[in-house]
Amino acid sequence: MTDKPTTSTPSSPAAPGAPATPEAPAAPGFGSGGFSFAIDFSGDAGAGAGAGVALGQAAPISAPGGPSDGADGHDGSVSKVVIVGSGPAGLTAAIYAARANLEPLVLAGVEPGGQLMITSEVENFPGFPDGIQGPELMARFRAQAERFGTRIVDVDVERVDFSERPFRLWARGVEYRAESVIIATGASAMWLGLESETRLRGRGVSACATCDGFFFRDREVAVVGGGDTALEEANFLTRFASKVHLLHRRDTFRASKIMLDRASANEKIQIHTNVAVEEVLGGAKVEALRLRDTITNDERVLPMEGLFVAIGHRPNTAAFAGWLAVDDKGYLVVEGHTGSQIDGVFIAGDVHDHHYRQAVTAAADGCKAAIDVEHWLEARGIARASTVTAW
Repeated sequence: MTDKPTTSTPSSPAAPGAPATPEAPAAPGFGSGGFSFAIDFSGDAGAGAGAGVALGQAAPISAPGGPSDGADGHDGSVSKVVIVGSGPAGLTAAIYAARANLEPLVLAGVEPGGQLMITSEVENFPGFPDGIQGPELMARFRAQAERFGTRIVDVDVERVDFSERPFRLWARGVEYRAESVIIATGASAMWLGLESETRLRGRGVSACATCDGFFFRDREVAVVGGGDTALEEANFLTRFASKVHLLHRRDTFRASKIMLDRASANEKIQIHTNVAVEEVLGGAKVEALRLRDTITNDERVLPMEGLFVAIGHRPNTAAFAGWLAVDDKGYLVVEGHTGSQIDGVFIAGDVHDHHYRQAVTAAADGCKAAIDVEHWLEARGIARASTVTAW
């Protein structure tokens, strides 16, 4: 799960004070639990930029709409804080910042909501004893942020200039300026790139065993990958599944020896090497996998009820390249609690956390970042301190 705008090729920045693009009415959306899902993509150069995401049992939907044509911030005004990303980290930061009267602006991305937008049932987020659909949970996050005055623009940040304050960010040709920035762009799961895999996401295809393993109790599932993440996912799934097939396209593993030994010793895990997934078979749900031997090219069909793709995550950091430090996996490096090496730029969520990758930990990160921003702004006389009860 992640909080991401998709990075795209930079547009030429518009000069501050350029004429605003008129807003078009929000497109009709899908109602769920009293929350409306719709995004206005008026002014988007790409016809397919706002394409919906296939989800579990529901029709393709997107996050609820707010201002989305990039008109906000064009007039040269400086926000106290701009939040980049609209998953649990970004929207929690927005809720806390708005309640502290920081008037946050969220640049949400053209596919707002983060990784929970491609998750069907969420059963491990506190406060929902019967579970909740991932898109509906993110709709609630967004509605709560907007209730306290957060402005949300559904655009991708393409590039930034953090050389001095106010910081400058460009999205769809519009320049935004901010005294402080919270980066909460998350990390995107890497997929196999199969049409059938995309079609069956949330219907037996997942990228998170911790999130979805419970739904596969006493079922036979497969995990694709050859690193520590794949072996951790396979071992975790043995708590629920009757059998776990570990599929790897090579005969050697990148995983550590201890993880490989642990999987090899687990009687519920069967390891298949030199095998690639060519197609996920099934109509309404996963029913089987079409596998290809990477040496002989022979194919076979293996009955299966679930597929977990564990070939890694890609942090969404391209827009900040050259400005912020990254670790050996490409994730942003946090200094202190939520800071970065640039004073006034803060980091929250999966864009730096490749250990937990949970909605609740991302939300906690967003809370911490917003409080740190408020204290930072107050120390510089830009914002007045809030009382404890404001949180």
